[in-house]
Amino acid sequence: MAVQEARQYGEHATACAGCAHCGRTGHRRAVAAFLARRDELAAGHGVPAAVAHSPVAARQWVSDELAQSARAVTAHGREAGPARLDLIRRGTLRTVWGAVLALLLAQALTAVEAGWTGARTAGLCTALALAALLSAAAHTHRAHGGLLAPLTGEDNRLSTTRTVAASWLLLLSFSLLFLTVRLLPLRSPAETGTGTGAAVTVTAATAFDLARAAGLLTALTLVAVVTVTARLVVTAGIAAGRLQKVRADRPRAADLLCDDSGRACLADVQYLLVSGAVLALAAVGLAHDPDRLPGVPWPLVLLLGVSAAWHLAAKCAEGVRPTIHSVVRSREAGDLDAPIRTGDDIEIRGRGFVPPGAGAPVPLTRLVVRIGPVHAHVPLVPVPGGFANPTDTALTVPLPADVEPGRAEVSVVTAAGVETNRVTIDVVD
Repeated sequence: MAVQEARQYGEHATACAGCAHCGRTGHRRAVAAFLARRDELAAGHGVPAAVAHSPVAARQWVSDELAQSARAVTAHGREAGPARLDLIRRGTLRTVWGAVLALLLAQALTAVEAGWTGARTAGLCTALALAALLSAAAHTHRAHGGLLAPLTGEDNRLSTTRTVAASWLLLLSFSLLFLTVRLLPLRSPAETGTGTGAAVTVTAATAFDLARAAGLLTALTLVAVVTVTARLVVTAGIAAGRLQKVRADRPRAADLLCDDSGRACLADVQYLLVSGAVLALAAVGLAHDPDRLPGVPWPLVLLLGVSAAWHLAAKCAEGVRPTIHSVVRSREAGDLDAPIRTGDDIEIRGRGFVPPGAGAPVPLTRLVVRIGPVHAHVPLVPVPGGFANPTDTALTVPLPADVEPGRAEVSVVTAAGVETNRVTIDVVD
């Protein structure tokens, strides 16, 4: 019933493919239909009587049925993709202009007793200029999520290093533009000496004091080096086959704190927290002394360096090359011990067969075992809440009838396209 509802709603969603609501609702219904179908098949229901008598045929039919249902989920997700990216773009723009409005309200509240100053005018003008520039950039990259486009990696996940570097670059840009506006003759009566306040003079020499801003520039250089180095490390790991990257369906905020499998990553969490804390202190320093570039104390720069080193070390240690340790004949309960014959199930034991982010049904269907010249797709074996086959450390596949008796080499090609080492097995007639 759920599958039929998903198909009927899918026809309606296709009729209005540009509708964000229909796209998201169609995708949610397709996911619900897939989960219901998986649990139904895991309980042994819904298998046709024509294949129910053969465990091998029933398993293959179940696998094909789940693969077809998973492709339907992917198709609905692809249709909902543009609408989601448009929502992300609008959300980021609302955040930017909301920050400008919050700055205006904060300045208005604090100016009740202290009076309106040129620094407040410069801050508001700078915020408006940066918001306009960011809005233009979001419009340019509107097909890729707006402002999130530069922060998204090739695997369609938000990058922690890029986000940290962009935050520091935004602070430096705001500071430079703010001080440039401060050099303009924007003085209130309180600052020119005609009012109750003392005269304030802002010069280029004091505003752009590089000696004071050395900590800020060092921190910015540090996070930039970390961003470039992390990209080189990931690229080298992918080229060596040690690091497997599976593309995500869409970027999420949790990507900043989690690894590709969705689990919290301590190295990312600490780097984001330490960087954010030091960045916030630098912003507070600019607000406290708006006539000069903010200074970052050297102990905080050192703390940021230690955090960045930890993050890079975790990047270098990330990933594991998929490896086959052994290939054995899969033995059912009560079965006799025997050599591997055509039609038997073989169990491949090792590691790295299901890389992080590849636990979804569609990536699992791309897992292939190469047995001699034959490419065998690994069947999906559902259990309530997941799949019993394949797993990251073991997978079971029937030996195809096209495999000739004798010696045959076995290797696994993962969803990321990485091939394992080859192990030789003996197949008897």
